[in-house]
Amino acid sequence: MTLTGKSLLNSDLRLAILLLAAGEGSRLGGHPKALLKKNGNTLLHSFIACAHELAPVELVIVTGFHAQAIETEIENIKTGNLPIQIIRNNHPQKGQASSVRLGLEALKSNYDALLVALSDQPNIGPAEIQRLLEQFNCRDMDEEIILPQVNGQRGNPVLFSKKGIEKILSSEGMVCRPYMDQHPTLVKIYETDNLAYILDVDTEADIQSLGISR
Repeated sequence: MTLTGKSLLNSDLRLAILLLAAGEGSRLGGHPKALLKKNGNTLLHSFIACAHELAPVELVIVTGFHAQAIETEIENIKTGNLPIQIIRNNHPQKGQASSVRLGLEALKSNYDALLVALSDQPNIGPAEIQRLLEQFNCRDMDEEIILPQVNGQRGNPVLFSKKGIEKILSSEGMVCRPYMDQHPTLVKIYETDNLAYILDVDTEADIQSLGISR
């Protein structure tokens, strides 16, 4: 997979990305989901290639369980000039919320929007992220979050304005999901039939159905 470095953004929007890759993969026998493969590449490699096409101002990757293996994979990927920052969650057993908070606190760039993404969604690519960015550009001024939804089911990744992230960080221990639940009027729902937003790899059955390999 070639990392072209050509931005797909159609505006001057400054995009930052937070990728969560700290999970244990317990339902897969403790296998790191970010290192599962599709079409010969790890899901992590594919996401980094996708991010490269969007030319973000910053990519923060949070590791935890399997940190060494995932960080080694990042080192082996030719990332060009992609500004990657790796944050290791030393207490991943505290759950995904702890990784989210660490990632948010680590952001350093002057961005307009933050994409919070999962490392186990094999069908998320530049086109799916571009749709979210288009929704962000046409949102109402009081809306801070773009949430994809498929047949009533919440999806990922989710896009946040910098203003929204600053509000989250201003409350100790707050993370993205409870903030959305507490402030539904700030959320713009992007209704779509694109199943990529709700497909992830949790079980052996998912591996079979999504064409994934170890």
